[in-house]
Amino acid sequence: MSLRSNRVAEQMKKELGDILNRKLKDPRLGFITITDVEVTGDLQQATVFISILGNEKEREDTLLALEKAHGFIRSEIGNRMRLRKVPELLFEMDSSLEYGNRIDELLRDLNKGE
Repeated sequence: MSLRSNRVAEQMKKELGDILNRKLKDPRLGFITITDVEVTGDLQQATVFISILGNEKEREDTLLALEKAHGFIRSEIGNRMRLRKVPELLFEMDSSLEYGNRIDELLRDLNKGE
C-alpha cells in the first residue's frame, strides 16, 4: 500500500470505531472491534476486518446489521474525511483473535500435562 492509502486506512479505522460505537443504534449489533482496514491503492475499496464477541448467531446478526447500515456508514465517513470518492466498504470477519486464544489454550494445556 502507498503512504496515502495507509493514512486513509488508519483514519477510516478511527472514524469507523466512532461511528459504530456512537451513531449506530441497531439492537442486532454486538460488541464489535475493528482490527484492521485495508484500502486499495486507488482508494476505491476498503476491506474492514472486524472481530465480534459472541456466538455464531450473534456474529451473523451483527454482520447483517452492518450490511444494512452500509450506506449510512459510508456517508458518515464521507462527511468526516472529506474524500473526493468514498471507498466501497466490505466487512469481513477477522478470526485471528480466536486463533490466538486457541493456541494460547493449547499451550496452557501442554504446560499442565508436564
